Amino acid sequence: MPSPGSERNRILKMIESGQVSADEAAQLLDALGPAPRPADRQHARMVRVRVTNLHTGSQTANVTIPVSLVNVGLRLGARLAPQISNSALEELIRGVAGTASARLLEWQDLEAGERVELTVE
Repeated sequence: MPSPGSERNRILKMIESGQVSADEAAQLLDALGPAPRPADRQHARMVRVRVTNLHTGSQTANVTIPVSLVNVGLRLGARLAPQISNSALEELIRGVAGTASARLLEWQDLEAGERVELTVE
C-alpha cells in the first residue's frame, strides 16, 4: 500500500500533466485526509533550562535541549534530585510532550540560592 505522502505526490503530478483539474485534485487530496506532519517537527521543539543565582540575579546556566532528549534528561535529573517525586516527574514529561510553548516549572532552592526554570519553546 502506498504511503499518503506518495499518493499526494502522485496527485500533484496528475495536476502538472493536466490529467486532473485543481478542483478534482482538491477532492482527491481531501479524500486522503490531513497531510502527514513532518517527523522532525518534534525535534525542532526545544526545552530551555535556566538557572539563576537568587542573590546576584545572574544566570549560572542557560541550556536548550531537544524535546526528543527531555524524557531521558528528566529521568536522569530525578536521580540527581531525589526530592522530585515520580508523579511530578511524569507530569513534567507529559507537559513537555503536550505543550506548544510555555513555562513548565519554576523552582527555587533557597539552600543553594538558585532558581530553576523549564520552558518549552
